[in-house]
Amino acid sequence: MRFDKILILVGLLQLSSVTAGQELATQDPNKVKAAFLRNFAHYVTWPEKAFADASSPWRVCVLGRDPFGEVLDKTLAGRTERGRPFEVSRAETLGELPACQIIYVTYADPGERRATLAALKNRPVLTVGDTADFLSEGGMIRFQVKERVEISINLDRARSASLLIQTKMLEVSYQVLEDGILHTLR
Repeated sequence: MRFDKILILVGLLQLSSVTAGQELATQDPNKVKAAFLRNFAHYVTWPEKAFADASSPWRVCVLGRDPFGEVLDKTLAGRTERGRPFEVSRAETLGELPACQIIYVTYADPGERRATLAALKNRPVLTVGDTADFLSEGGMIRFQVKERVEISINLDRARSASLLIQTKMLEVSYQVLEDGILHTLR
């Protein structure tokens, strides 16, 4: 990863503890994932219809087994983005969730993931996951936290749901799926 791309990534994270390198990622990857989920609200634009009204909170939801525990709640507590506070919801099935702007899908079963992503296909919901086939299954953002953070984006799916992903996120992405073609950027 080039130095200028690292600086963009650090800015995206907006976490002073990450500036020391990827140590945080290897110590607790869920802290990094939680920070990314928070920052997606800054770097993605939703249509007005994604919220009930102007004062509705950002609802970040975990679908399936919750890998975060209290980490996600602590990361989002007291934070706002674009004048909206954050709320966290968790459920085992999509039908149990309230209206969400961001859903982190943790299903291990590919069939469950594909069915869920198909149900969300044209809804203004940013779908995030970390499985290898997440983009090809219809997810919007796949990221993995290992020694480095790798973000891959399904731009086709985001556009079909009326979500606008800012160029800054695309610049730090490992892969971008656009017009049906997966482009590897690094």
